[in-house]
Amino acid sequence: MKSHGFIGAIFLAIGIAYFFPQGIDLLPLKTITDIGIGLIFFFYGLKLSPAEFRAGVINYRVHIVIHVTTFIVFPLLCLLCLPLFEDGLKSDLWIALFFLGTLPSTVSSSVVMVALAKGNLPTAIFNASLSGLIGIVATPLWIGFILGKSADFDFLVVMQKLCLQIIFPLALGLFLQRYFGRFARKYGKQLSLFDKTTIILIIYSSFSNSFTSDLIASVELDELLKMAAIVLVLFFVVFFGLAYFSKIIGFNTEDKIAAQFCGTKKSLVHGSVMVRVLFGNAANSGLLLLPIMLYHSIQLILVAWYAEKYRKRKID
Repeated sequence: MKSHGFIGAIFLAIGIAYFFPQGIDLLPLKTITDIGIGLIFFFYGLKLSPAEFRAGVINYRVHIVIHVTTFIVFPLLCLLCLPLFEDGLKSDLWIALFFLGTLPSTVSSSVVMVALAKGNLPTAIFNASLSGLIGIVATPLWIGFILGKSADFDFLVVMQKLCLQIIFPLALGLFLQRYFGRFARKYGKQLSLFDKTTIILIIYSSFSNSFTSDLIASVELDELLKMAAIVLVLFFVVFFGLAYFSKIIGFNTEDKIAAQFCGTKKSLVHGSVMVRVLFGNAANSGLLLLPIMLYHSIQLILVAWYAEKYRKRKID
């Protein structure tokens, strides 16, 4: 229900952006969100538990499957969808879909769902944490490689912002973990609320820019329905593909659950942050968030349903 509340808050923010797009001028939202992004990754570094991280390291086969799926298979599947968009690489909707495909897995919901399904929890914790770290580099690399020659995308400028807003705060958090890590994990729920508040502000800011430019109004209903259908198909292809591959290579049920749940998830938190870092205050930033918000809602509902099914299985 808390996750549904977060989704509700997201759509409320979009509604406010639609009716009051100029509200962005009342507060220095760009400065606030830039600082918020840095603090999100600073706290992320503080909360990373070394003991739990080490416990999952040895299960290397599951790690390989999850991260190859997240950062190679998923982007390639989105590339295969390119012919479905008339403008090709210049289509904002396809760029938004590809952006979704390059994102890392979620952290909290992946771990919670694996625990609910009675899967391999240490492996889930390790991979969900590692995915966020890999995504800091992998997402801009994919975007730069695909869009670098076809869009207004300066990779060096992006890397500078990446270091300043994400990598440096993360490294500082990891360094200070021995002093403040226990405190950060104790108040993890409060810090998570800060993360979500920052995301809501980023989404409001992004959609305000899009509504002001009338960009979203130019998107036809059939295009949005097509995007929703593509996102749904992507989820099922990856989810059942991982189940089939896990069976072929002999994963036990606990490892299969970890692979399926971590390999299909995409992080709305990282997506919201990366939109700001990679594309700045571009008018299409709200549009770029549409697929990840659709996917986020779908993955929460469907993975929760499958987690409940797994939970009820007989365990020898």
